[in-house]
Amino acid sequence: MSLETPNAVYAGGFSNPPVAAAHAFRAAMNAMARPGQVQDITGAAPPDGISAAAGSLLLTLCDPETGIFLAPGTDSGALRGWLAFHTGAPVVPAEQADFALGSWEALMPLDRFRIGTPEYPDRSATLIVEMPGFSAPNAVLNGPGIKETARAQLPELAAFQNNAALYPLGLDFFFTAGAQVAALPRSTQVVAEG
Repeated sequence: MSLETPNAVYAGGFSNPPVAAAHAFRAAMNAMARPGQVQDITGAAPPDGISAAAGSLLLTLCDPETGIFLAPGTDSGALRGWLAFHTGAPVVPAEQADFALGSWEALMPLDRFRIGTPEYPDRSATLIVEMPGFSAPNAVLNGPGIKETARAQLPELAAFQNNAALYPLGLDFFFTAGAQVAALPRSTQVVAEG
């Protein structure tokens, strides 16, 4: 069924919502608790243009109280309808977003997203960055949730180093490709691989 048809917005949700949402939530939290470690996350069949991993995160983390920014190249009528039906999450400008979805380039500039305040550091945005895949690591990670060091492929290093310098403020990141997710919380220190 084409997701451009009127009934298409009803398709692609979790087939068994309580169980699938619990599995996806666990994968998301494991990814955030273990920076750089790739987790399998499945259950959603979102509209064309976004990965199953990104769709599963959206179904798990978004609700009518969480605004989402859809970056150019990701934003579509099909995705807006799918989100509205399955999550009720409103699509908002980047400056108001709790979550943002798009490719790394389309999410730029990062300074338009909320980084929290000293009183409420949790009032910041989480970016879901669609990646072509998880290839050879280019960064060494250190910080909470990492026993010694971890390695990851990041779209660039300076942005994540600058973000970590803002801690406890800053952005949190999920990276999605296919049916896999990895994460980089703001508390993670990033240096170039060897």
